[in-house]
Amino acid sequence: MYGYDQNAGAQQQYGQPQQGYGQQQPLYPEPSPPSLADAVRAFTTGALAAEDFQQIFATSKVYCPRGDTPGFLALHNTQQPVIPMFTSLKELRRYAGKESKYFVITGAEVIDLLPTGYGFVLDMEGEHRMVFDAKAVEQMVDFAMRRMYG
Repeated sequence: MYGYDQNAGAQQQYGQPQQGYGQQQPLYPEPSPPSLADAVRAFTTGALAAEDFQQIFATSKVYCPRGDTPGFLALHNTQQPVIPMFTSLKELRRYAGKESKYFVITGAEVIDLLPTGYGFVLDMEGEHRMVFDAKAVEQMVDFAMRRMYG
């Protein structure tokens, strides 16, 4: 009671705080947000709504392969040009190899910087590959604008 152990008897040192005394510990630890890979799996299986996925995507790190010049690398051998992106360095290395160059940005930065008319694919070689065409990217931009500006 009141910061000392009643059972310690004469061994108790008054004036010295008990371990953790004075520090408020949360009653319940804050849950950690799902990883982008977890969100991809949940979204592709229908367990996560599009708006919830986009909120997780916006704050997550995205790994992008790069060339010798700054900017996204695009694949043009698809119906629409897409930019490969990955939820982790491990996924990027699976696609591009150990020595590949890359940069890391947030999903919000992806939405902001992606060229008009381009889509992106997450985890191309992964089990839960997701393709966002240019129209889906436009919808993500609209959603982000509504969240920011109402």
